[in-house]
Formats: sequence, C-alpha cells, structure tokens
Amino acid sequence: MGWSKAELSLTLLSDRPMALLNRQTFGRRGPTNVIAFPFHPTSQAGGPPPLLGEVVISLETCARQARESGWPVEELFDFFLIHGILHLLDYDHDTPAREALMEEKSRELLRLLHPGIKDI
Repeated sequence: MGWSKAELSLTLLSDRPMALLNRQTFGRRGPTNVIAFPFHPTSQAGGPPPLLGEVVISLETCARQARESGWPVEELFDFFLIHGILHLLDYDHDTPAREALMEEKSRELLRLLHPGIKDI
C-alpha cells in the first residue's frame, strides 16, 4: 500500500475520553468506534520512518459492538484498526464509490488477518 517503512500511532481509549475527542474533533455527541488523524508524512533520506498518523479506538465501544453484532471482539478490533489505517492512506466513505472501494479493501485486509472469517 506504499508505506512499508512508515510508523503509526495507536491510542486505545474508553468511551468517556473517546466521546470528548469525538465532540472536539467532529462536533458529534457520544463515543465512536474509531477516529483517524492522518499526518501526511514526508520521509527524509537517512532519517527515521515517517509517521503515517494516529488511529484512536474505543475499546468499550468495540466490545459493545462485538456483543451486539456477534463478531469476535478481536476480529472487530482488527476491522476498526484496518478502517483507521485506510483513512490514513486517504481512503474514505464520503461518496458511494469511495465507500465501496474502502469496504472492498477493508474486507480484503481483514481476510488476510483472519482467513477463516465468515462473510462480513
């Protein structure tokens, strides 16, 4: 995907700080499952790997949504992580065409991590 030598930051939160972050970032109430902050890195020859961005996941929301959907929490967590990383790579779901492309890539990557996963 073009960033084999990049770093990313992963932050795990509970619902309360995630709700605050969601409100401060998007003006939305309540917690969300994942938020991504791309950094649009540039690499420098001989320097450290560029920082791709930060993915923030609410563990409480992930666990709750896993229970509600019947997904194993580990698979749903991986799905949210993939979703966040794809946002860092400029994938989005702001139009139907881009949403379909992001969904297809999400499924492809999730199946690499969990080859036996049921249809998602």
